[in-house]
Amino acid sequence: MDRAAIEITPDRGFTMDLLFEISQPVRDDASIPRIDGKGARMRLDVHSLAIPDVKLIRTPRFSDARGYFCETFQRADFAAQGLANDFLQDNQSSSDRPGTVRGLHFQRPPFAQTKLVRVLRGSIFDVAVDLRRSSPSFGRHVAIKLSSEGNEQLLVPAGFAHGFCTLEPDTVVFYKVDQVYSAAHDSGVNWADLELGIEWPVAAPEAILSEKDRRLPMLDDLAPFSSEDGE
Repeated sequence: MDRAAIEITPDRGFTMDLLFEISQPVRDDASIPRIDGKGARMRLDVHSLAIPDVKLIRTPRFSDARGYFCETFQRADFAAQGLANDFLQDNQSSSDRPGTVRGLHFQRPPFAQTKLVRVLRGSIFDVAVDLRRSSPSFGRHVAIKLSSEGNEQLLVPAGFAHGFCTLEPDTVVFYKVDQVYSAAHDSGVNWADLELGIEWPVAAPEAILSEKDRRLPMLDDLAPFSSEDGE
């Protein structure tokens, strides 16, 4: 699906639908073991977004009269694309109403998490903010629409804050993480921080948030932290 890229905040962030550089396609490799012995790879398309460490991933759906079938994750095929995360935990959220905002969340090292996000029902405006202080894109963001119909997944690396706003009722979001939850390392950035330049699809007075998320600090007030991805 080709969509035009739109940059709306050139000073701090990017919102696109979708901006990417297409990575090299995966080649068939019979050396990768499969239960059926055929060695066939899943057709995995990985696209780098405006902040290249954030990846958009798509796999094909196979449809018939019953509906569809698709593979969404196969560890060896992801590793062949350089995405060798060891995912340890699956999380799922359901939001009843459009305009529900969850985020912007992250965990501090040594419990920093890479997230692989997809939508099981409905659609979201999904955001990743670069918190790596040594990164040239520190404080900037990418934002895209993810939907169950579009079958996209977003890889949000460790060192980024992640959040989303629901666009439809009864939206269900599923994501894998490569580190378990740790309350002592749980942190976040305020979704409404104007310095981030995020053009959310809901006005602040109408947004539905938890009290915990409303109290998150602005980026300038966030205590520095270090990680292997940057300081």
